[in-house]
Order: sequence, then C-alpha cells, then structure tokens
Amino acid sequence: MDLISNLSIGFSVAFTPINLLVVMLGVIVGTVIGALPGIGPVAGLSILIPLAFGMDPTSAMILMCGVYYGCMYGGTITSVLMNVPGESSSIMTYLDGYAMAQKGRAGPALTIAAIGSFVAGTFSVVMLTVLAPPIADAALQFGPPEYFALMLLGLSAISGLTGKSRAKGYAMGFVGLALAMVGLDPIGGTPRYSYGHLELLDGIGFLPVAVGLFGLCAVLVMVDQLVDIKVMKTTLREMLITKQDIKDSAMPIARGSFIGFLVGVLPGAGATIATFLAYAAEKRISKTPELFGTGIVAGVASPEAANNASTGGAMIPLLTLGIPGSGSTAVMLGVLTLFNLQPGPLLFSKNPDFVWGLIASMYIGNVMLLVLNIAFVPAFVAVLRVPYRILAPLIAIFCVVGVYSVNYSVFDLWIMLVFGVIGYLMTKMDYPLAPLVLALVLGGQMEVSLRQSLKMSEGDISTFFTRPISGVIMAVVIVIVLWPIMKRFLIKPVVKRLNV
Repeated sequence: MDLISNLSIGFSVAFTPINLLVVMLGVIVGTVIGALPGIGPVAGLSILIPLAFGMDPTSAMILMCGVYYGCMYGGTITSVLMNVPGESSSIMTYLDGYAMAQKGRAGPALTIAAIGSFVAGTFSVVMLTVLAPPIADAALQFGPPEYFALMLLGLSAISGLTGKSRAKGYAMGFVGLALAMVGLDPIGGTPRYSYGHLELLDGIGFLPVAVGLFGLCAVLVMVDQLVDIKVMKTTLREMLITKQDIKDSAMPIARGSFIGFLVGVLPGAGATIATFLAYAAEKRISKTPELFGTGIVAGVASPEAANNASTGGAMIPLLTLGIPGSGSTAVMLGVLTLFNLQPGPLLFSKNPDFVWGLIASMYIGNVMLLVLNIAFVPAFVAVLRVPYRILAPLIAIFCVVGVYSVNYSVFDLWIMLVFGVIGYLMTKMDYPLAPLVLALVLGGQMEVSLRQSLKMSEGDISTFFTRPISGVIMAVVIVIVLWPIMKRFLIKPVVKRLNV
C-alpha cells in the first residue's frame, strides 16, 4: 500500500506541466548528445549542470535523468547509421546494427533498439521502485563507520572505470582525493592548500571541474579530430518491423534487461560491461552463433536492452546509499550535493516528493523516448549532419556562460579552463577522467566519515572491521581491489591445473 501511495505522490509531481516539459527536453537532448560521437553521457550531463543549477531541485534531477537514459539510446543511431558508436556502451550494438543497415534494414534495427530500450528501461524502473525503499530502510542503521565503508565501496568503482590501465585510473583517483582536501578542514575549520586565495577556502568547485574535464575537453578533442562522416538515410516508413523481428528479439530483450539491471547495480560495472555480457550470453545461447556480427536481430536487441536497463540499476545505489557506480552517476551525485541533498536513507524520508517524483518521471520518460525514437529518427539524423566546426564553438560558449552564470566568478572560469586543458592532455595520454570526478565527489564526505569514526573509536581502525555491516562492506572492497592479483596468482593456476 505504501508503494502505491508513494507512486501516486510521485506521479502527481511528475505530471506537473513544468516537469513534463523538462523530462521531454531531457530525453530529446540526451538522444542528441548520445548520437553525437565523442561527447557521451558524462560530458553531456556536465555541460548541462549550470542549466540544472538554476532550476527547482526536482525538475533539475528529472532533466539530468532524462539526459542520462536518453544518451543510452542516442548512441544507437550513430552505431546503426554511421558505423561509429556514439559512446562505449554502443560498441556491441554497432556490430550487428550497422550490418543490418548495410542489408537495407536500418529502420528495423533502430525500431528494435527503441523497443528494447523501452522494455528494459521500464523493467529497471520497476525494480528501482520495488527495491529502493527496503534498501533505504536498512541503511537507516548506518553510522559513520558504515558510511565510510560505503564511500570506500563507491571509490572502488574506479577499478571499473580505469580503461586500459588500472595504474592510470587509480592515479587519477588519488588526484581527485587530493583536490577534495583543498579548502577548510571540515572538522577543525583550518585552511588547507588554499595558498592565500580566498576563493579556495570553499574548496575546488565540482561544477567548473566537471564542465572543464568533460565539456571543454570534448570541444578540444572535436577540434583536434575533425572528421567528415557519412550518415545513412532512413525514413519513418522504413522503421516498420515484422512479426519475425518481434519473435527473434523478445527473449534477447528479456535476457538483456535482466543482465543489464544486475550489472548496473554493481559499483564500477556500468553500461559498457553490461552490453558486453549480454551480447556474449546471447551468442552462447544461440543455435547459430556464427551469424552474430552479420546483421542478426538478437545482436541488436540484447545489448541495447542491457544498455538501458543498467540506468535504473545504477540509480539504486546512488539514491539509497549515495554510491555513484559510474561517471554519469558521479556527476548526478555532484548535482545533488549542489542542491544540498544528501543521497541515502534520509533522502526517502525527508524528501519523498523529490525521490518519488524523480522515479515517476522515469516511467514517463521511457514512454516519451519510445515515441520520439521511432517517430522522429529522421529529425535526429539531421542533427548529425551539423559540422563539428559549428558544434564545437557552440558547446564552448555554453560551457563558459553556464559556469560563469552560477556564481558570477571569473575564478571558476579559470578552473574550468585549466581542467579543460588537463582533461584534453589526459585523454591524449589515455588517462581516464571519470575516476578523478568520482574521487572529488566522494572525497569530502569520505573524510568526514573517517574522522568521525576514528573519534568514536579513539583512533582504533579495527572499528571498520568489527562492526558487522561495515566489516562485510570492507571485505567486499578488499576483494574488488585485490581481484586482479587474486585472479592472476590464485584462480588462473587452479583453473589451469583442472584443465590439465
């Protein structure tokens, strides 16, 4: 009964004219951002932070979530029509999506992807609705040691965001933690690493760092890699699918939805891993695995479903525990902190209108996304034809105006510029940027929880391991961090002996 009453509250908030307009704007902008190669959801969310900061908190997060799951589908358009994944989570889709397009079936590929996205997105939101309240209630038992362990678990997500080199990923994480220490000591109130600059007493702001690292950096990368890409054409009539398409995609969509949701809940796993696992599982189950990569319907339906199901899964640890499991959710956590909203169990009890309005908007957004991405694909394709030489300066102007309009601070613009250049250089050297943002967002609360815990235990660090909940979480963190070593020196030798 509580669930129904909570949802009724949520839909009453989500169905207000301003929030309906905002969620529509979010999914449209998200689809466009996801479709533009080289930008992606993290950069898109970062660029829109200044716009969201001037809005009501509920409307702002509805906008950000709309952009988030809109981006998940947007990458499919370029994967199918251009043979260029709009983002990393669309890599598996383009294997069969573009092959279908070459056979003259670009329209059905996009329709199947849209239907799969809708089914998977709705499934993940239903699971979010059902699982989030009990998890939040359980988290009410948490104290500072448990919160520190949770923050550490969130930080261990860096292991899934490191890209090719774990060392580079962890290095960027340490840089983020160092940046989080700039400003006033949260316990003692003494200045740290401000070097006499009054602007640094409040710390290095999340907004200029995120916009610089992802928004301005994306502009610099665009300018550096100007490429003319041919876009296939498709019409609304060509979007029609057959009964056989529906039959071939039904079970792959179901399996992809389940896999994507489970992977999305795990910190650091993310949509990219979900799509790889879903595609691999589908290929293993298939009676004709040799057809994968040649334009098979299941090769589009399963990874695309996993891609969108991961979004609802990732929202569970973010809203209930304050753990961002990916770069995108780290940006959204930063937006919540800008509004002085602390994700966790108290968010559900103190701000029910906010939480349930956000969840209800995700149901509405998935329906809008289905309609938009079947009926208006030709319009989105037209956007892809905008040259980067025009798009890049427009994004740069939006970044500058947006960051300045929040605090009217020239210092923030300098920070954005510095981190834009740093982000560009790090990208050229294959250093992942998401770990830095993740550590910057978690660092402040992590330090507070650590020092409160040590004061409670009079400096005894065993408190993190002797308390049941924090002890279990710390054990999980240790396994995650040491997994590569365990896999190399313990698991592989055993498997090798068994095979012998």
